Amino acid sequence: MKKAGFFATFVGIMSSIPFRVDAAYPVYNPQQLQRQGYVINTQQYPVQNTQQTAQYQQRTNIMPQQLAAASAVNGRPMIAASNPNRITGSLPRVGSSATNAGRQYYQSADYNRLADSGLYVGLSAGYNVMTSGQMSADYANEEKAFLAPGSFQASDLQKDSVIPLQVSVGAAINSDVRVDFSFLRYSGLSYAGNVQTSTGDGFTDATVSGGAITSNSTMLNVYYNIDSFTGNMAGGSLRPYVGAGVGLALNTIADYVVFDGHFYDETDGLGPGSIAAGYLTAVSDIYGYHNGGTMEQLAFSLEGGVTTSMNDGLKVDFFVRYANLGEVKTSGSVVVSQTEWLSDGAGDEYEAPYDSVFHYTNWFESGRLSMMDVGVRLRLEF
Repeated sequence: MKKAGFFATFVGIMSSIPFRVDAAYPVYNPQQLQRQGYVINTQQYPVQNTQQTAQYQQRTNIMPQQLAAASAVNGRPMIAASNPNRITGSLPRVGSSATNAGRQYYQSADYNRLADSGLYVGLSAGYNVMTSGQMSADYANEEKAFLAPGSFQASDLQKDSVIPLQVSVGAAINSDVRVDFSFLRYSGLSYAGNVQTSTGDGFTDATVSGGAITSNSTMLNVYYNIDSFTGNMAGGSLRPYVGAGVGLALNTIADYVVFDGHFYDETDGLGPGSIAAGYLTAVSDIYGYHNGGTMEQLAFSLEGGVTTSMNDGLKVDFFVRYANLGEVKTSGSVVVSQTEWLSDGAGDEYEAPYDSVFHYTNWFESGRLSMMDVGVRLRLEF
């Protein structure tokens, strides 16, 4: 009888103690939380990591402190899950040494402000800091190639005031990659003011006028943000990127004139007196009119820079760009005009009363164009 009374007392005491089986993750009772005044989306979201936890909290509109206040349902405390793969606390900054999250994350404030989103239009202006390339004679290796007056060996391109302009239309693929289609124009390049022109048995200095070079290119460009590799820059206000583009360039060189003002004796040093009257004794003031040309070429560019953000969806890219625009080439037509001197038969000579003009074809000059620019691009996002 005593044993039965003791057993009944023990069962009564044990039944009054609340027992529960802890789940792997906390289980919240949506109906109970709604009765307490919380607005809850009853759709279930599996909680597997920190990023999904943030999504769960956002969709249920419950702040962390509210979750703590609501951690007791029906008078029984909820015990937090103890999953060793679950990451708690704030996410590490880009470039930090924290690797327990499996990758490096952006802080939300930096991520939202500098992330690319949607369509954009861009306008850039730059300054050409280096021009590489020269015009050279395609006929340089041919026999008697330089016998035509006005032909030359080679000429380095000269950079006047080159301000490359670019217009682009593009869109962000995701927070790290964007793609655009651009139109890029270079102008203000020309021949150097002096070249080495042929004398028939050597070369001498001559002056050049004209020969302006223009390139209009269309390219498809891809840009990738690399701050997940470089880390946070300037407190998160700068986002570094790299880019590459490929397309077509339409390269044009205008007509130009090579002028050789030297006086060339054609009597082999014997003098006009040894030449019969009316025959050629010398030439001078040689003009070589080189017709320009246009070529369509494969072009590519490489770019690197940093992006910062301004108000109203405006972003600014500061960049360094290398552009290889392919080849520029003349049409191969060279017209030579020169002044001729004739013997008077009395030991003197006089200027011929006619114009002496020669036309040479398939005498091409060509060169490759490559540029290095620094510039700034404004991008307006929609």
